[in-house]
Amino acid sequence: MFSTKGRYALRVMIDLSQQNPEEYIPLKDIAERQDISKKYLEIIVKELVHGGFVKGVSGKGGGYQLTRKPDEYSVGEIIELMEGSLSPVACLADENMQCPRESVCKTLPMWTEFYMLERDFFYGKKLSDLVNS
Repeated sequence: MFSTKGRYALRVMIDLSQQNPEEYIPLKDIAERQDISKKYLEIIVKELVHGGFVKGVSGKGGGYQLTRKPDEYSVGEIIELMEGSLSPVACLADENMQCPRESVCKTLPMWTEFYMLERDFFYGKKLSDLVNS
């Protein structure tokens, strides 16, 4: 299950996508439109800035804007930034991890198939797909 942080991050990204890309959008405006606490959005936007998905400017005329065009973001990368790996099991979350049971694990193929379906689904959707739906 995805947390509110991941879901709200998508809403922030969609909101910014719908604004003038040349302007910095104040967080209070996003909070009002999305009906989300400004305090909670500060935490979310900080992670989006740290991930390089948005940039911010302080002071008069300040706010946030996307660092790329909406069609250059996948939903999967936004979710993974906020939630961590989409992997359903630890042995798939880290490609460098060597599971001692890999050769005898009867469930690994199922988990791998599920992971690829989920990953392909979310990485196949662009932010612009959500904006235009």
